[in-house]
Amino acid sequence: MDGDAYLLERLKAWGYTPEQRPRHTYLAYCGLDQPFTYVLAHGVVKTSIILKNGKEFNIAYLKGPSLISLLRDEVSTFTSAPFNIRVESEQASFYKVPRVELWNALNRDPGLQQYVKEYYRCRWSEGIRSQQLLAMNTKKGVVCGFLLNMAQQFGCKVPGGTLIDFVVSYEDIAGFCGISTRNSVNRIISELRREGLIQLQGRRILIPSADRLREQIAE
Repeated sequence: MDGDAYLLERLKAWGYTPEQRPRHTYLAYCGLDQPFTYVLAHGVVKTSIILKNGKEFNIAYLKGPSLISLLRDEVSTFTSAPFNIRVESEQASFYKVPRVELWNALNRDPGLQQYVKEYYRCRWSEGIRSQQLLAMNTKKGVVCGFLLNMAQQFGCKVPGGTLIDFVVSYEDIAGFCGISTRNSVNRIISELRREGLIQLQGRRILIPSADRLREQIAE
């Protein structure tokens, strides 16, 4: 059993029940006091922060099952949320656990302690890769890298390539890639289509060849 499934099993055993929220519901707002840790059982959420200029900078899509955040220290009943959390799938099912109760339970369970270590290791590695992508690439390269990450997370094999089976707006792509406007993303997507690097299937993106798309990225 993997760590996410084990965490959900333990939450059920402790008597917690999942809650449901519809698309674009906010579970937490950056900077506001937050007494809970959220564990996503099913669905997709987006984490983001608001920059000083008022623009939204997207951090990650998280797909359930997944721990969303442990929210800093172990002992404070309330602590400020480090980012916004918004539901992006049609529905999301999640556990809302008082954060101190969860930390106390984690400290009694060696299996969950190892899970938390792996959680932070993965988030750290993802953060480093994201910074490298932004620092070393043109806007086009960053968008290509983002699409490859989406394919890894949401991709399914279909005739003709890999379909990103998740609808993401150009505005959200801009927010993930540090691009100022959705119009700039639209121009990049149009260029990638002309070059045969991607295709549009309705509102979803098909990648015919991940290798060809990867050639656009400086590493």
